[in-house]
Amino acid sequence: MVKKTDWSGILEHLERVAAKGKDMVWCIAGAGNGGISMAGHLGLLGFPVHIYNRTDEHLNAIRWYKGIEVEGAVSGFGPVRLATSRIGEAIAGTDVIMIVTPSTAHYGLGTLMAPFLEDGQIVVLNPGRTGGALEFRAALDREGCTARVVIVEAQTFIYASRMISRNKGHIFRIKNGVPVSALPSFLTPAVLKVIDVAFPQFIAGSNVLATSLENIGAVFHPALTLLNAAWIESTGGDFEYYLQGISPSVARVLQAIDDERLALARALGIRTVSAREWLYLTYDSVGADLCSAIRATISYAGIKAPKTINHRYIWEDVPMSLVPMASIAAMYGVETPAINLTIDLANLMHGVDYRANGRTVHTLGIEGLSVEELHRLVTEG
Repeated sequence: MVKKTDWSGILEHLERVAAKGKDMVWCIAGAGNGGISMAGHLGLLGFPVHIYNRTDEHLNAIRWYKGIEVEGAVSGFGPVRLATSRIGEAIAGTDVIMIVTPSTAHYGLGTLMAPFLEDGQIVVLNPGRTGGALEFRAALDREGCTARVVIVEAQTFIYASRMISRNKGHIFRIKNGVPVSALPSFLTPAVLKVIDVAFPQFIAGSNVLATSLENIGAVFHPALTLLNAAWIESTGGDFEYYLQGISPSVARVLQAIDDERLALARALGIRTVSAREWLYLTYDSVGADLCSAIRATISYAGIKAPKTINHRYIWEDVPMSLVPMASIAAMYGVETPAINLTIDLANLMHGVDYRANGRTVHTLGIEGLSVEELHRLVTEG
């Protein structure tokens, strides 16, 4: 059975939050490459900012300087009101909680936050990968959280950024448009009125199934890394990851993975674009096939391969992107041999069972749901 939540009053609450403007309080969970830049940017924009990080010592520089410096697409000093490793203190009284961590941390953060969350708080997963919002909701349910929290999943991270130091971030660019969807999706317009006060780049996605299945990184990252393992290990990643790492044979594997992703989307009644179409829409890259389209992507020039295969392209993207795709597909009778082969290769090369520790229909809380019930869950709550 799908658990129903009473959302009465939440829409009115979100309207009041949006009306606060620069007085709305933001919490950034994660003080790594993305979190440092986002917290600094929000502070620079004039919002009250809290930042949470599990390792307290990583926050010392922020506390010392009372903020974060950002450079690049935006430049300046962003004050931070509170930097803490205590999750309850970090999220208390905040309006929007931006989770900016690897997706492997989402379930654990849901468990930690559950006792402290309040009605009407917005929690945004930046990004959710595949099934992030559903997994976070399941974590709250399993912890007995009764707060009516609005969970939001972003299709991708809004910045290309990196951390210069523990209190300085470089934002290479802010993406033009990043689809987001609330769980349930009828809350998405009200959520956008809130988060677009700071980030007008966020646009409406149809639902969290769509944002999950628009996960192009699941197509490009794991297989490309695994099939270039010998080159990565012999050179320390000293080659052009996309432009040299791709070949017609490798591209055929990526294309097979993409075809299976699209087949799953069709089975769930979700409209999405192919990886080749995404390259054209995102980078104006034209190609007769996926290999030529990747090679035509000028923005990929200069991007080096990972220095090791012990990289998030495997340890994050396999369990948090490919495993849930395979698990959902199996429940609905969609064949995914290329995705399963990639998972098997990752298991062998890393000596890890990613199916055992990855997202599945059980951990997502959707086991046994029909397609109709799944759509009712993500659209109506």
